[in-house]
Order: sequence, then structure tokens, then C-alpha cells
Amino acid sequence: MKRIDELFDAKPNTKEFDDLELLVMLVDIYEGKHHHIEAPDPIEAIKFRMEQQGLSKTDLIPFLGTRSRVTEILNGKRKLTVNMMKNLYHKLGVPAESLLA
Repeated sequence: MKRIDELFDAKPNTKEFDDLELLVMLVDIYEGKHHHIEAPDPIEAIKFRMEQQGLSKTDLIPFLGTRSRVTEILNGKRKLTVNMMKNLYHKLGVPAESLLA
């Protein structure tokens, strides 16, 4: 990691930049193997995005349907449809990996 910090501002098409790319790939592979982080469940991902963007349940109506449907989904009593997942992904930026979990 110290070497990555040293090379962080390397210019493209230089040996230093090539070294940086290689080290970053190795760290990514290592972390993927030893520190894999599972995607959060869909409801937690939606709630996290709501918190990030300062959204209320009412703000989700255009993406999920009625107010009662939003409540049912956030309480885990109703499943997301494919259309709802597409809306949340495209319009709110909720990661697809989380929505499909």
C-alpha cells in the first residue's frame, strides 16, 4: 500500500504507471479473496440510498407505486418486482447487485 501511495500520481505510459496498475490489480485480487464483502440485502440498500439522498418514503412512490406499497416493501412484506428494481437502479442509483441479492 505504501508503494501504491508513492506511485499514485504516475503518468500513463511510464514504468511507474505500469507498476501502479499491477499493484492495484494484486490488491484487488487479494481483497476479493480474503476480505470479500457481500452486497447488502435490497431493503437495506434502498434505506441506505434514502439516507444518503435525504429521501422519505413518499419520495419512493414514483419508483415503487403507492404509499402502502412503499411501506410494505420497506417492511419486507412485499417483494420488489423487476420493474421496481430497474427504477431504483436507473433513477436512484441503488446498486443492481444489492437489488438482486
